[in-house]
Amino acid sequence: MADYHLEAPPILQEFLSYHESILSHSAKTVDEYFLDLRSFFRYLKLRRSPELGQVPFQDISILDVDLDFVAKTQLSEIYGYLTFLPGNTKSGKAESSTRARKCAAIRSFFNYLCVHAHQLDTNPTQALNNPKLRKALPRYLSLSESLQLLEAVSGPNEARDYCILTLFLNCGLRVGELVGLNLQDVREDTIRVLGKGNKERQIYLNEACLEAIGAYLAVRQPPKEELRHKDALFVSRNRTRLTTRAVENIVQKAVRKAGLDPKYSPHKLRHTAATLMLNKGVDIRTLQDVLGHENLGTTQIYTHVSDANMKQAVDANPLAHVKKSQES
Repeated sequence: MADYHLEAPPILQEFLSYHESILSHSAKTVDEYFLDLRSFFRYLKLRRSPELGQVPFQDISILDVDLDFVAKTQLSEIYGYLTFLPGNTKSGKAESSTRARKCAAIRSFFNYLCVHAHQLDTNPTQALNNPKLRKALPRYLSLSESLQLLEAVSGPNEARDYCILTLFLNCGLRVGELVGLNLQDVREDTIRVLGKGNKERQIYLNEACLEAIGAYLAVRQPPKEELRHKDALFVSRNRTRLTTRAVENIVQKAVRKAGLDPKYSPHKLRHTAATLMLNKGVDIRTLQDVLGHENLGTTQIYTHVSDANMKQAVDANPLAHVKKSQES
């Protein structure tokens, strides 16, 4: 992974440090910003200095990018960059989601320079339109498939793995939130979750969660005494905090054993929890709080899933195809 502290010019380092220290964005988010903006600056240098066409794109240095260079950016250059991006679609263009992410990074960078750092007076992204995204409904398990998944859990770590799946399916946790849980986060009938941007939220634990946590804690191995492991709720066989990858493997193993679509991931289980709650009449704003969504619009995608389910329910009625007979 690239290290922006070594590979980014000062103007970009300041922006990334702002996201890391002030906005408390994760290291992964900051890395993505760096990679997207590094690619953008390489394109600008190539566009403005055609002789760089002889240099492999990934070898174009951006260390000399400064405020004067950035201040010359035109909206047409940003659109040119979005067109330039390679992709794996049939048209050879980048996926719209990829272009939208690049847009967000560029917009955030110029917004920082104009609004927070007060280094630019003109923002070239002010009239920038986002690529149109295909609105795909989230994939999720049905109630019967969820039960099937839970019943498939077995093995030497059965209590731990069952507890993990139970929390995913009942509380809609993100995988990063789950691996970050500590023993002290479980408080009687609630659990304290540290979400995106280090925002805390409290989720109430239902009977299934409380029973699963109790069964797991009864057999939980004490983790190593190292500072980063000693409080971990979920522990590996090496007595260290479970990693995101390890949890993904646990989910995949159970999914395969249950005979379900192998594409189901921890995030799909989060979608499942949200959909099951919404279909049982949970208020959309309450669901927003449970999932830790900053914007209600993010949560509202599940209302479309619910609508689709309601249509299926009506279509499944035995009378759905009964029509009044025509009298001769």
